[in-house]
Amino acid sequence: MENKSIIETAEYFAIKQAIKYIEHEPEKNLNKLMDWADKFDKDNLYQSQRAVFHNVLEHPESNWYQLIMKVFQLDTGVRKTFIENFIINASLIGSRRQKKVRDKEQCNVPWAILLDPTSACNLHCTGCWAAEYGHNLNLDLNTIDSIIKQGKELGTYMYIYTGGEPMVRKSDLIKICEMHPDCEFLTFTNGTLIDEKFCQEMLRVKNFVPAISLEGFEKANDGRRGSGDFEIVKKAMALLKSHKLPFGISTCYTSANYKDISSEEYFDMIIDAGALFVWFFHYMPVGNDAVTDLLPTPEQRKTVYDRIRNMRNTKSIFSMDFQNDAEFVGGCIAGGRNYLHINAAGDVEPCVFIHYSNTNIHNSTLLDALKCPIFMAYHNGQPFNENMLRPCPMLENPECLSEMVKKSGAKSTDLQSPESVEHLCNKCIHYAKNWAEMADKLWNDNK
Repeated sequence: MENKSIIETAEYFAIKQAIKYIEHEPEKNLNKLMDWADKFDKDNLYQSQRAVFHNVLEHPESNWYQLIMKVFQLDTGVRKTFIENFIINASLIGSRRQKKVRDKEQCNVPWAILLDPTSACNLHCTGCWAAEYGHNLNLDLNTIDSIIKQGKELGTYMYIYTGGEPMVRKSDLIKICEMHPDCEFLTFTNGTLIDEKFCQEMLRVKNFVPAISLEGFEKANDGRRGSGDFEIVKKAMALLKSHKLPFGISTCYTSANYKDISSEEYFDMIIDAGALFVWFFHYMPVGNDAVTDLLPTPEQRKTVYDRIRNMRNTKSIFSMDFQNDAEFVGGCIAGGRNYLHINAAGDVEPCVFIHYSNTNIHNSTLLDALKCPIFMAYHNGQPFNENMLRPCPMLENPECLSEMVKKSGAKSTDLQSPESVEHLCNKCIHYAKNWAEMADKLWNDNK
């Protein structure tokens, strides 16, 4: 880990020793590792998370405890690297550094940076916002390297690739893992380019994790992603599992597939396949040609809300619903509060779904981008709603995004078909109004 203070260096090696201690008898010594985490989280940045883990370790019969044990069945080198990079670097030490920069600079500093290595993709999925970008844009290796070096100075050690299909640039992704072995890299991928050779590369570098897109069972998935995709994804998951490699699932829920992706059968399928986590994303009507009929109704969104929360009590997989779980992270996490997005042209955007920007990484530093008008509008406006079931400045509070974009002077970053903020937000007004009644009732009932 680069650029550590003397204190950070001492803590780093102390926790590494604690991790080494539990490798042979994890069930016996995990509590000791948590004691170390308690000791080093001096600013209580992860107090609630630590409390959850302590509770899990007290209940070995729980689904969460079983999930932790699955982590200890992974390839030994990959597991050790994940714990060092994700828990020590990105979370314990990195978050402390992020807080110092936030306090000094009075701006948001992200825990994770999302970036698009390329806009190219070998699929064309219905309703995919990335399809609007075209296929001719790329962040070169030196630019990605510079972004990560700047990010580490701010305390950011978690990097997530979006696209396009990031795996189009397999060799560069592996090269970046080699250049920054102290960071953890995750990629959203359609899974079609995962093969034996790439699994061997993942085992070698140890700090690369795929999140494979799967939109439900075969009919729902292939209806959006193309005939045969479901079987290809199943083969990719089987390959990763056979090599004891960590991976997860990414799914976008819509009015068409919400029943599939929130069903017990779907959870069982991906758990049996070896997935350790599943991230659910609400469909966003981004792009001039976005299909608004795919927006879930309030009743459909509530079904997803109820089912996913129920599965958390019974299934051994980490699940996060990025639209319905805002209460756990204090609302909208975009605008650099927890993450930002850099597209394949270098535009620094507040959110992977909000394609407006004041600045480009090719002529700006990362810190300067975090201080640009659109990012400061996010910083000063968050949370955008006291009801954490209405967190987004676009989907549930479209008047907020419209105002921020206009006042900040941010421009559309879609080079293929620029979309005005009025056009985007007008698509959300009806949805926001309909969801508000349901959301307010849910929020008030569960307080």
